[in-house]
Amino acid sequence: MKKLLIIILLVCVGAFAWYKFSLSPVNSKSDDRRAVKIESGMSVRSIAEHLDKLELIKSPRAFMMFTKFHGTEKNLEAGKFVIRPSMNVAEIVEVLQDGRAEEMIVTIPEGFTVKDIDELLTEKGIIEGGEIIACASDCDFETFEFLPSDQEQAKRGGRLEGYLFPETYYIDVEDFVSKFFIERMLTTFRRRVLEAFPEQFENPKHSLHQVISMASLIEEEALRDDERPIISGILWKRFDAGMGLGVDATVRYIIDKPTGAITVADLNTNSPYNTRKFKGLPPGPIASPGEKSIRATLFPKESDYWYYLHGDDGKIHYAKTNNEHNLNRIDYIE
Repeated sequence: MKKLLIIILLVCVGAFAWYKFSLSPVNSKSDDRRAVKIESGMSVRSIAEHLDKLELIKSPRAFMMFTKFHGTEKNLEAGKFVIRPSMNVAEIVEVLQDGRAEEMIVTIPEGFTVKDIDELLTEKGIIEGGEIIACASDCDFETFEFLPSDQEQAKRGGRLEGYLFPETYYIDVEDFVSKFFIERMLTTFRRRVLEAFPEQFENPKHSLHQVISMASLIEEEALRDDERPIISGILWKRFDAGMGLGVDATVRYIIDKPTGAITVADLNTNSPYNTRKFKGLPPGPIASPGEKSIRATLFPKESDYWYYLHGDDGKIHYAKTNNEHNLNRIDYIE
């Protein structure tokens, strides 16, 4: 009898320890925030399984037990909420019960495309996949007079590609509208580019569209900040001389191949975006350049170099002649 009581006691202690552990945060040190959509009519079990799938709770069973013990089973609201992996179950239930949603912080990194932004917002649960891409193509942005015509740009990004300024934005997930968010990014572009460099765009040597297109190449090509002005000087010099720019990132963009080896067939892609095959700038930007790349584009650094490459050693190697450039290929690229 005594042995049985000990076993029962151990089982109870183990169950309690499991329950307490299961109610604790998935990751107490995480700063991540995720938009969670709770549909009207979802059962507690469905909500628990949904949160578990999103890796926001440790155990659906413990979540259901908690709501039952605390009488909150029928008090969970439908809607969109921002939940953090650093929240414990009690905090998550409080958010779902009160129906309150905090702002989500979303950072659009430099070098992101329209497609990348769409995928990021989809991953965070803010939109359904394809909403940003569809709006970029179909929504009316005529009030942003600096946008180019959409006759020549690639369909994957349209006339907005390159103009959605990379920045950290605060988002109300409950009232999120893709068009309004795009307008915020365009307004930020106006403020951070056009209003920040007024003199450079009053009587420019190159048009705004050329500047942003070039800046997007620099954004993709440079690995370090100190490289940007030098690469800018080289590319502008080649552009003004009527030479091919030879930027592989333009090929990757038009064939949608962000990683992997570039093949001969890739380099022969018959598209004006292919700067290995066609001279001049591509018809439009290939990504959203950050402020540092835009500044480097506007203020290039003069040098004697006409070529550059990044070697397997992680460093950039400049060359004054094509022969010197080819030797760098042999020396620094396997």
